[in-house]
Amino acid sequence: MLNGMREHQAAQADLRGDCERCFGLCCVALPFAASADFAVDKAAGTPCRNLREDHRCGIHARLRQKGFTGCTVYDCFGAGQQVSQVTFGGRDWRTGPREDARRMFEVFPVVRQLHELLWYLTEALALPAARPLRVELDEALRKTRELTAGTPGELAGLDVAAHRQEVNVLLLRTSELARAGTKGRKKDRRGADLMGARLRGADLRGASLRGAYLIAADLTGADLRGADLIGADLRDADLTDADLTGAFFLTQPQLNAARGSAGTRLPGSVARPGHWTAQV
Repeated sequence: MLNGMREHQAAQADLRGDCERCFGLCCVALPFAASADFAVDKAAGTPCRNLREDHRCGIHARLRQKGFTGCTVYDCFGAGQQVSQVTFGGRDWRTGPREDARRMFEVFPVVRQLHELLWYLTEALALPAARPLRVELDEALRKTRELTAGTPGELAGLDVAAHRQEVNVLLLRTSELARAGTKGRKKDRRGADLMGARLRGADLRGASLRGAYLIAADLTGADLRGADLIGADLRDADLTDADLTGAFFLTQPQLNAARGSAGTRLPGSVARPGHWTAQV
């Protein structure tokens, strides 16, 4: 069990963004609009005004204060270094051919989606309840990794939505197996509109919250043990003293978008966000 956990943690470590090995792709390739998350508009393929010549953010330590909260809750799942160092062999978009830069910005979102799937599949393989699906999960993981190794042209032409759907069917089956062994009523709240909902102290053990809208929901002290949180929108959700032990398919960007405390109990696959309060 211990060796399996270490393998799982090592595999997920490779799926975390490493800005030292990336050419600031998320700061160039992706668009954003002036809103509560971003102070200004930016078009896709245009460098953010805060991006320095060394591909580092000039206001990284002050993003929230400067109105760029959206940047603090983003994670590329390691796609940035994959595209920069593997797909394009270390060629910098600033100094390389313009066509290379255009194609790099085009494939970055595709690889990001593939790496997110790798994260979910890696976590699924670590769930003891998913053992009956291990062969299928291993094959899906192998296929997804193979796709990430494609050429720029292959990645640009990939029907990533179709591949996501194939993997999602398998992840749904994984979720059913994992939640079956969780005590509680195992509520199915897939895609539910729970924005601003009063869920303080709610028993959500083993619940399916896939794609649920939990924006600004009060989950203080809620029991989310063994819940499926894939795609759940946790922006400004209050997780103070909530118990997410054993919750699965939870990503760091989801957690970074929420609020919590030192009393919030988390699964080992994610880290406690630095902006959370230190109060227990």
